[in-house]
Amino acid sequence: YLVGVGRADCTGPVAQVPLMGYANPDQVGGGLLSRLYSRAFIVADPEDSGRVVFVSADIGMVSQRVRLEVLKKLQSKYGELYRQDNVVLSGTHTHSGPGGYFQYTLFWITSKGLIKPALSSIVNGIVKSIDIAHENMKRGRLFINRGTVENSQINRSPFSYLENPASERSRYSSNTDKEMVVLKMVDEDGHELGLISWFAVHPVSMNNSNHLVNSDNVGYASYLFEQEKNKGMLPGEGSFVAAFASSNLGDVSPNTRGPFCANTGESCDNPQSSCPVGGAAMCMAKGPGNDMFESTRIIGQNIYLKAKELYEKASQEVTGALSSAHQWVNMSDVSVELNATHTVKTCKPALGHSFAAGTIDGVGAFNFTQGSVEGDPFWDQIRDQLLGEPSNETKACHKPKPILFSTGEMTWPHPWHPDIVDVQIVAIGSLAILAVPGEFTTMSGRRLREAVKSEFDSHGTPGMNVVIAGLCNVYTHYITTYEEYQVQRYEAASTIYGPHTLSAYIQLFRGLAKAIALNSTQDLPRGPEPPLFNVTNLTLLPSLGADSAPAGKTFGDVLEEVRPEYQEGEVAEVTFVGANPRNSAENATEHNFLMVERYSNISSSWRPVLNDASWDTRFYWSKGSGGQSRVTIAWHIPAGTEPGAYRLRYFGHYKRRVPLSRPVTVPFQGSSSAFRIT
Repeated sequence: YLVGVGRADCTGPVAQVPLMGYANPDQVGGGLLSRLYSRAFIVADPEDSGRVVFVSADIGMVSQRVRLEVLKKLQSKYGELYRQDNVVLSGTHTHSGPGGYFQYTLFWITSKGLIKPALSSIVNGIVKSIDIAHENMKRGRLFINRGTVENSQINRSPFSYLENPASERSRYSSNTDKEMVVLKMVDEDGHELGLISWFAVHPVSMNNSNHLVNSDNVGYASYLFEQEKNKGMLPGEGSFVAAFASSNLGDVSPNTRGPFCANTGESCDNPQSSCPVGGAAMCMAKGPGNDMFESTRIIGQNIYLKAKELYEKASQEVTGALSSAHQWVNMSDVSVELNATHTVKTCKPALGHSFAAGTIDGVGAFNFTQGSVEGDPFWDQIRDQLLGEPSNETKACHKPKPILFSTGEMTWPHPWHPDIVDVQIVAIGSLAILAVPGEFTTMSGRRLREAVKSEFDSHGTPGMNVVIAGLCNVYTHYITTYEEYQVQRYEAASTIYGPHTLSAYIQLFRGLAKAIALNSTQDLPRGPEPPLFNVTNLTLLPSLGADSAPAGKTFGDVLEEVRPEYQEGEVAEVTFVGANPRNSAENATEHNFLMVERYSNISSSWRPVLNDASWDTRFYWSKGSGGQSRVTIAWHIPAGTEPGAYRLRYFGHYKRRVPLSRPVTVPFQGSSSAFRIT
């Protein structure tokens, strides 16, 4: 094959923008723990036109808006080389990245509309990572390996899982998929290029009290792998690219100590995830660490160590033709043949009451509980008044789900949920990647993989390695099994196309697999094209006014100085007169907010040792009154740090008023005093 890899920044605005994932409007960005990246991998056939692209981006999920804009840019740059059928865009599902990059109304509610700078940085970052991979294509080889990851996940809806038939459950040793699949890439001289790992776990080690943008546990795994392979480079630099991509993580939590009542400390591992005092709002899962930062590192390190082992031992070579199959489908109207006599249908999208309950990884508002198969007259009344009552047809179609939001019947100012959804498979020789538009639960994913594998088997392509890539192309929430759907915990309430959603996807993906196996992908109907709504920027974010500094001070001045001396394990901290970090995101695509520098006696100069992509540094922004703000830079000094003289630097942009014209953006910097590490 010809193989190319690329990585590009897609962080976007780190302040004031709501973070995407927990749907908690109070969880807005207030700084940066680690940068977000898009990682792109291109595999092409040197003999013919076969070519596939897989992108994993450190974002909550790929939205339809992001995908359509990326495809538009690729087409204007490369013509017909990169298309909707051979480009897979997958989100890692971090819950600590900026939101606001959606065109469907439901997602505007918690992310304050459509936020152009957030959307642009994701679109541009994805395209740039593909550009870099495209420019770096060389002859190479691929190897696949798989193995088991321990102590890194629990099923967060075990009572739903138990609804699946006992005969089916007995075929599996666990109620989560512990298998990791690793694809290793080297050039023809054996030089290492990169890897993709697929593993099912929610990146929610950072909880909904976090305000620092970061890529969570899987992002930390990428960081560890890339730091190891790109020796001597700053984080985010170097040619080796390691993607830790999402899979069927719907009911899988990294918070391995399980759910406890925050007030009393007792377990709340019950079908309603509810506490005796305080109800569901008190039931929260705990990670393995003492705080969310430590839990993120523990889970991330586990995943990294297993991937490293599988990568080093990978010997099964992937060879064979490249192919891709794609369709757009109206998911609100699919007829599914369950058997010779039974046909069922999917529904217009709707969310159930338990959607509002959230999960043990991030509880919802107003004390809704999971497992509601009855509506609540109080909330139903409010909904009917504000949003309109669901039609009888939709109510009947979704049974036993009590509908909270009938999003498929809400069209103001735009539709609230997608109808047109991508289904897609790309095959690299014996590896088939199923690009699924949401979060399949453990058992849903098992059924889908098995169905696709048997489809390949029965059409003369036995022994395919089938992996699920999650959160691809368009976001449609969750996909549970029919049996899990009946008990209506959070994942089931969020299965928006009704009880037969999974059966519909299995039917559709079988069709794609058959087309690949029979080499007839050109005969697949394209399906109805998704809409691109004419909305460019519609936001409730505070507008960016002019920044100001306190009297007698200027931007970048130190307000609280570092101590003269630190030891490893301590935190060096400095606070500056700051400015709104959104100025930097709108001004420069790849703005670095901070540097840790060490004084080199050899060259008599300051040398950078860490930037803001490092997991040891934290950048905090807080807004004061009258356009003033403060920035604190903290460095958690790790064990093994070389003794010597260090300083912390801050780089920002402030907006200055100009009479009769638009404000101008001015770059500035600040530095702490030097301090010693002893």
